[in-house]
Amino acid sequence: MAARKQLTRLKAPYLKRILLEPSRVADWDQYPWSLPIFRGREFEFEFTSAITIVVGENGTGKSTLLEAVGALAGYDEAGGGKGYRPIDHSRAVDKSGASLSAALRAHWLPKVTAGWFFRAESFYSVSRYLDQAALDVGAAPPDFLSWSHGEGFIRFFEERCRRQGIYILDEPESALSPTRQIELLKLLRRMEQSGTAQVIMATHSPLLMACPNARLFRISRFGLDQVDFQDTGHFRMMRDFCSDPAGFLAEALYEDEP
Repeated sequence: MAARKQLTRLKAPYLKRILLEPSRVADWDQYPWSLPIFRGREFEFEFTSAITIVVGENGTGKSTLLEAVGALAGYDEAGGGKGYRPIDHSRAVDKSGASLSAALRAHWLPKVTAGWFFRAESFYSVSRYLDQAALDVGAAPPDFLSWSHGEGFIRFFEERCRRQGIYILDEPESALSPTRQIELLKLLRRMEQSGTAQVIMATHSPLLMACPNARLFRISRFGLDQVDFQDTGHFRMMRDFCSDPAGFLAEALYEDEP
């Protein structure tokens, strides 16, 4: 990674723990408190490695959790860098996980909140925001959007993830081919080896789940637990498909006659 002025000589992770303050919850039946991870009305998540990965089915709360971590670090819920506001939320009707942060307490050592909150769904808006910000000061725009979707992602990661800080990545594989996912894995390894970057990532990719030295957690209807990537439903499904594609599809697509 490129040499830059360090904010601290202590190594990542910088965010050590987040925990729920139940007294700050107004209604346990409302989102996000209705999610499985809060079923016992207790929640604590420790970060003991530079890279932490969260997996789970759609709707289990992965993005909600990352939005809350992003808010604790000072990022806008739409993503971007510290202090960025790439999207106007004033007329939004969707519910954001950023509200969760108000009921969480974060423990930092030290508090390093420089970095980036990457969201695949807002990449286009954030990229346009970066281009306009550069043009406003007479600088060359980064222009991530003139490349293919996947190439733009990789160029973005390689440029923006070289500094000391905390990096929150929400489904970064969404535009990446398997080959490009390997490139991202190489970047994650360099970030981990640098000792100056903390990564908290949500993904559906078995390749990224296998990131060396990362701690992998699964959100399910039972809550949050640490898991080996080979024990995830994502890996098992891909393994079964690769071992017998025809048989797998025949079973997966079978429908009972009406």
